[in-house]
Amino acid sequence: MISRRFEFILACLVPHMLSAAAAANDDSSPAIRKFRFTYAATIEGLKPGTKARVWAPVAPTNDDQTVEVGSIEVPGKYRRETEPKFGNELLYFEGQADRAGKIALSIEYLVTRRAASPEGTPAEGKPADNDGRQRFLAGSSLVPVDGTVARRFFESKRPKGTTREIARALYDRVETHMRYDKTGEGWGRGDVLWACDSQHGNCSDFHSIFIALCRDLSVPAKFEIGFPLPDDKHKGEIAGYHCWAKFLDGKRWVGVDISEADKHPERKEFFFGNLPPDRVMFSTERDLELVPKQAAGPVNFLIYPYVEVEGKPYEKQTRRFAFEDAP
Repeated sequence: MISRRFEFILACLVPHMLSAAAAANDDSSPAIRKFRFTYAATIEGLKPGTKARVWAPVAPTNDDQTVEVGSIEVPGKYRRETEPKFGNELLYFEGQADRAGKIALSIEYLVTRRAASPEGTPAEGKPADNDGRQRFLAGSSLVPVDGTVARRFFESKRPKGTTREIARALYDRVETHMRYDKTGEGWGRGDVLWACDSQHGNCSDFHSIFIALCRDLSVPAKFEIGFPLPDDKHKGEIAGYHCWAKFLDGKRWVGVDISEADKHPERKEFFFGNLPPDRVMFSTERDLELVPKQAAGPVNFLIYPYVEVEGKPYEKQTRRFAFEDAP
């Protein structure tokens, strides 16, 4: 016979075991995550007194997240701007290096992130009208949209069906073709042709191919970039960015996270249409013209501070990103 004590232990443990199994096999992830987020960087290696122009993305409030901007610390005055083509929110200031040759910035956030479901989120305003659709069908410097990528993957047998069926075929094809691997050089730029040939890379490489294929097949798609949060920790440092993609199904944006599906094959079904709230989005799209306009030409994508010194990009900086779950 099973003792009453053992029955009590089973009653306590089984729900938690079932919950963990459900999370692994697709999802009992929370629908909402609320956290504090620190975005900080120090531009360094400058001569004391050197002037620099600095742009940083500002996490926006949208259908997936609600953002409260707390403290902003920069040397001198700053201004908030909005990039006109895609609506990215920006922080801009002109700083002068201190005696150590450094310029520091820090922004504190309180973020409430909501899980994105397969039903998608409304594509209101520009993305829903014809002009908006064309913006998300156009190519960029590293994402060609001239049929080249579709021919490489499908030759004459391109997927057909509903928008969602086409997107699913592209999702599967990219996940099969690519391997999440950050070795060697060339990865991380979202260079579609490089990724096609190398067959490996990080999240920006995976999703750039998916976006190019979508646009080749007349499915509007967009790139979103931000930071990941570990789902098994309540606070800590974050090493670097994470990105994902969305495609337009009718008048709703549907998310995909193919690099996470490649790292976690048991969740491949889940990551087509579902985006858990273990992330925060900072900006969208590629080849960005900032405000005020930068001197050195379009920015590939904006997640880390973009800096110019004497009209040229300056990349020497250390960065710190951290989070802590909020009640």
